Amino acid sequence: MPELPDVEGFRRVLAEHTGEPITAVRVCDAGVLRGVTPRRLDKALRGRRFEPPRRHGKWLIAPADGPVLMLHFGMTGSLSWHGRGEPRHRHDRVVWSFPGGELRLRDMRKLQGVRLAADEDEAGRLLDDLGPDALAASREEFAASLAGRRGRLKSALTDQSLLAGLGNLLADEICWQALVSPLRDVRDLRDDEVAALYRTMRRVLREAVDEGRVPPRDTWLTGARDEPGRPCPRCGTPLSRRRIAGRTTVWCRTCQPG
Repeated sequence: MPELPDVEGFRRVLAEHTGEPITAVRVCDAGVLRGVTPRRLDKALRGRRFEPPRRHGKWLIAPADGPVLMLHFGMTGSLSWHGRGEPRHRHDRVVWSFPGGELRLRDMRKLQGVRLAADEDEAGRLLDDLGPDALAASREEFAASLAGRRGRLKSALTDQSLLAGLGNLLADEICWQALVSPLRDVRDLRDDEVAALYRTMRRVLREAVDEGRVPPRDTWLTGARDEPGRPCPRCGTPLSRRRIAGRTTVWCRTCQPG
């Protein structure tokens, strides 16, 4: 499930090919297009060059000297570079061709996909409902995103309108490393707990971005969460799990009382 670190990795892949002419855009499956047709996508981008891309939360934004390509990777999407002769995967949905190879959007479930904004103003409007990017957010912005919020901490951290970029894995990992239960009501958090969550979020994101994903380290919750019955990597207590807002949430009742 791509979260902020994965999308930052995809941004770096695209950044390596800015300035190269797009020779063609092939839509292999229009099911990933949102508000744009295959013909319009090809016509808008063919012959143009991507400018340095940026990321906001889970969105990848790629200006192309006018139009702006916007990618959201849903639960199963990815962006990768391939040589022109490399066979395509059955889940490659859109292919941007360049003189030296291809960028391919691969997505099995097609829950999100590709949008095309006419310009930067329209691209900005499409992102208006998002909170600040989790990696760029200041401590004040982070605290403000939680202030006055009702409900469980896990739901707040994964609400993209409050803070953009955190998904299921990151939210659980941040809570576990910060020693705060994801079941806590946001209104009951102390100031020192909010500060600990912010510091932990920054550290976890920096380390995950370095690896291009949320790493399944033995010393992290992610190294144990996928195997029911595994103990907490820190204290050895059997990990607890339940569904919150439709997502499997994993935590340690001993390290994260609540």
